[in-house]
Parts: sequence; C-alpha cells; structure tokens
Amino acid sequence: MTACDSTPRERQEIVRQEARKLDTLADEAAAKLRTAGKRTAAYGREARARKNQPLNAAADASFTRELLGTYADLSTITPDNVAAAYTQFLRQVRAKRRDWSQRDWDYADAIFKRLNERRRAIYLDVRASDDVRVKALQAEYMALENGRDLKDIGKAIKDKPATNRQ
Repeated sequence: MTACDSTPRERQEIVRQEARKLDTLADEAAAKLRTAGKRTAAYGREARARKNQPLNAAADASFTRELLGTYADLSTITPDNVAAAYTQFLRQVRAKRRDWSQRDWDYADAIFKRLNERRRAIYLDVRASDDVRVKALQAEYMALENGRDLKDIGKAIKDKPATNRQ
C-alpha cells in the first residue's frame, strides 16, 4: 500500500539508487576478475620460465633414487616389474608431495616422463592386468600434480600482487 502513496518521481529516485548499487557491485566484481586474470597470467609466465630452466643433473639423479628406489636405473624395469616401479614411484610421491616446491614437482615430472618412456619401450610385453594397474597409477599421479597446480594458482590469485597494471 505504501507504494501506492508514492509519486512516480519518488519511485524513479529509488530505482536510480538501486541501479547505482548494482553498478557499484558490477564494477567491484569486474575489478576482482581483472586482478585475478592478471595474477593468473603472471603465475603462468613464472611457471613457464621455471620449466624452461634446465634441471640440475645431480638433483635429478638424487630425486630419481629417492622416488624410484631400486628401479632408479630405468633399464632394469621389465614387463614383470613395471607395475612395481610405478607403485614405488607413487608411494614416494604420496609421502613427499606436501613438502615439495614447484621445482620439486618439475623433477618428479621429469622422472615420470622417463618412467613412461620406459613403459612404452616394453609395452607390448606387459600383462594386461599390470598395464591396467600402471594406468591407474599414472592417473593418480596426474591428479596429484594437477591438484598441486590448482592449489598454487589459487594461492597466486589470492596472495600475489598483480603486475603490469594498465
């Protein structure tokens, strides 16, 4: 009933005020999205630069021994023990991943790629049951790595000041 007691001019002013509030909210949301976009882009540039840096051979060898244990010499991985090698690798990744830096993940990725190359070399002789197990372990590794990437991107968006302001 009170709306009936107001004049069109009064209602028009209320609509203007509400429109200003919506504009302000939209502007704030757009600013947050711009900031998040800039921070995400900066994270991507830093990640690419880090990945373009060559790995230290001694650190790589150390990581390989740590993650693969007795399978560190990839030439010893056979169709009979390939699933065990992946199991060893994933067991170590699960245990150590929470303490790893992004660079540590780069080393783990390099080892994972070499392990996958070795699997491809012996693939035709691997039993189907072992191959299914290996594929499950590969998927788990990818999930762990992608989860870390998402966590790092989220942290970068929240914490890091935006660069290249226009």
